[in-house]
Amino acid sequence: MSLIRWLLGRIILFFDWLTRPKKPAHSPEQQAQLDAQTAGMSLYQYAACPFCVKTRRAIRRLGLNIELRDAKNNPQFRRELEQQGGKQQVPCLRVEEEDGSITWMYESGDIIDYLQKRFS
Repeated sequence: MSLIRWLLGRIILFFDWLTRPKKPAHSPEQQAQLDAQTAGMSLYQYAACPFCVKTRRAIRRLGLNIELRDAKNNPQFRRELEQQGGKQQVPCLRVEEEDGSITWMYESGDIIDYLQKRFS
């Protein structure tokens, strides 16, 4: 079973690479502003998870630089996700607001909707 999962994961990653969306051409000023707005965001994810791939593709399509945290292979990120976020589910977007409050957002569709509304 683990061999099948590994193989499917590699197929998902290959097709993601093959059909990767282009980043939009932002001016340096626009990109700096976007980078400042996303500085407090982290995406907890697994590399070959189809829902994580979907979320990463949306992030790329919007031209956002959001830190990716591998919750599968990094025990520290896995602990953070479970202890601070409340559950070990990916993808999960951690958003730290300017006032210091932190929101943990699960579900790829909800994350993508949030990012599109905030950055489109």
